[in-house]
Amino acid sequence: MDTPTSGIPSALGPTSEGIPRRIRKAKVTEVVTKPGVAETAAESEPQFHFSLRPQEIARHLGRFVIGQTEAKKVLSVALCDHFQHVRLTESGQSVPFYQKQNVLLLGPTGVGKTHLIRSAAELIGVPFVKADATKFSETGYVGGDVDDLIRDLYRRSGNNIRKAEHGIVYLDEVDKLATRDAGAGRDVSGRGVQTNLLKLMEDAEVPLVSPNDVTGQLQAAMSTMRGGVPTKETLNTRHILFIVSGAFSGMDALVRRRLLGDLNTGRAARLAAASTDDLISQTATADLIAYGLEPEFIGRLPVRVACHGLDEDDLFDVLRKSESSLIHQYVRAFSAYGIDVEFRDDSLRALASLAAREGTGARGLMTICERVFRDFKFRLPSSGVRRFLVNEALVQDPSAALKRLLGTARKR
Repeated sequence: MDTPTSGIPSALGPTSEGIPRRIRKAKVTEVVTKPGVAETAAESEPQFHFSLRPQEIARHLGRFVIGQTEAKKVLSVALCDHFQHVRLTESGQSVPFYQKQNVLLLGPTGVGKTHLIRSAAELIGVPFVKADATKFSETGYVGGDVDDLIRDLYRRSGNNIRKAEHGIVYLDEVDKLATRDAGAGRDVSGRGVQTNLLKLMEDAEVPLVSPNDVTGQLQAAMSTMRGGVPTKETLNTRHILFIVSGAFSGMDALVRRRLLGDLNTGRAARLAAASTDDLISQTATADLIAYGLEPEFIGRLPVRVACHGLDEDDLFDVLRKSESSLIHQYVRAFSAYGIDVEFRDDSLRALASLAAREGTGARGLMTICERVFRDFKFRLPSSGVRRFLVNEALVQDPSAALKRLLGTARKR
């Protein structure tokens, strides 16, 4: 007997229901300086408005990312602390010394780190840019310049400096910058990049046109020659929030070794059996330094949180409850050819079970779904099939299910 339908696609799970009406995007107000009005007067007006609270941000993130409760809590508090500080300083209030709440996320691939940051940026209403740390090299060498992160943020903001100066920069695979082999020659993509990031993560002026961008330099020069109004040539990073992440493979061993240092035999036995997630959650500054990150770099990342791996139950919830469930994508793909598809809970459980074996978190769902539905997407658009049901039997043996489906269609 078939299990009850999950309601996909009409009700995958939590929607905006339960989210307070007062939640609204904080926004950076564009100011157009009228002719004859001093620019400094416009700049003195408050430009950034933020009124969200940590629990409101966490509830919003819960609509798109399943699990990661601790990461949502820590990230929500850090975002509120940072943007409340920005709001105060932008309104002209005197604020005592404040250390920027840059964030370090640790956790395996496919657990929702990028989705968390992107969803938060969309809610707050600030520009967002993501890049992999591996694409950068030390200034003067072949490879990307870390300043390009800020220029990308400027472009994402629609070339609006005021918006870009309140954005979020997300740098993934930062663990690849670790340099654990001393004396291996000049390191241009590890320690050098960490050093270059230091100034950006606090307070730096970044030229909007790269010194290596000949076309950009020529365009700026020609604009000035034509009598154009010179624009601000640099972008300040004081209010830009930096969030970095990495899988940090092998970190659990470093944490276990440190914790074993002064434990008695009984506690040592329990520690030896601790899971990778438990150990990663106890990562300390000493472990990050031992891994190969520079102390000064770690010091710029005061907020740290570990994301846990996703098991079968988590992946089932990702499919069934998340508003960004992959199932929506497949419903749309078949709907484009006039084909209605209905997913039952037993099929979602089967897909989650297969994806869990992939060991790549939520990314494993795409791998499994493509494997299961590839022939359906190829054959059904040219057939007479206009509706089909996805259950556990179809997931376990898609070829047999497709053959029966096409045979039924030919008999009609």
